[in-house]
Amino acid sequence: MFDFLSEYDDPTLLGAFWVTIQLTLFSALGSLVLGTLLAAMRVSPVPLMRGFGTVYVNVVRNIPLTVIIVFTSLGLADIFLWTMGADDVKLQAFRLSILGFVAYTAAFVCEALRSGINTVPVGQAEAARAIGLSFSQVLRLIVLPQAFRSVIGPLANVLIALTKNTTVAAAIGVTEAAYLMKGMIEKEAQTLLIGAIFAFGFVVLTLPTGLFLGWLSKRLAVKR
Repeated sequence: MFDFLSEYDDPTLLGAFWVTIQLTLFSALGSLVLGTLLAAMRVSPVPLMRGFGTVYVNVVRNIPLTVIIVFTSLGLADIFLWTMGADDVKLQAFRLSILGFVAYTAAFVCEALRSGINTVPVGQAEAARAIGLSFSQVLRLIVLPQAFRSVIGPLANVLIALTKNTTVAAAIGVTEAAYLMKGMIEKEAQTLLIGAIFAFGFVVLTLPTGLFLGWLSKRLAVKR
């Protein structure tokens, strides 16, 4: 029944999911950093920064992810010749796809964090400003630590969505799970079985993550 897998055994099958994991981890870290910066801009007292953050989030959230990923390949690589420091075409596609995922996912991280920032009582920020702390210090020391604790659940949903969204990288030739699945389906007649195997693989990746972060969210919830 599973004889067709003999052509795609280690390291190819597991290797494809390992690429998916790497895409998720690197993109998640980049999105968290950029999303935090955007959230800080959204609540900044500087109108120009607030405007930039607002425009970025509203524009990027309404662009299909496939368009962003293809643009990073055809636009940045082919037109502007951004190689991301990679001589190998596959490595270049991998890095460019991470750039696209970061740019897209950061908008959702930003909104999740902004909702968390809004849950922090205004009095705490006002008290911190009254003792002489700057805006960046208030945000870094008082607001963001509480905001992160209150949005672990929403950020878990963003991470799960990002894991599933990595399949879009197949559009520019990144050899992750969806790319391998497409190749296997083209060569084999067992479409449902192959699809079920890869679907199970994504469940294995996302379900424990969701359960763990859900538990962590309850454990670290800010008591009001």
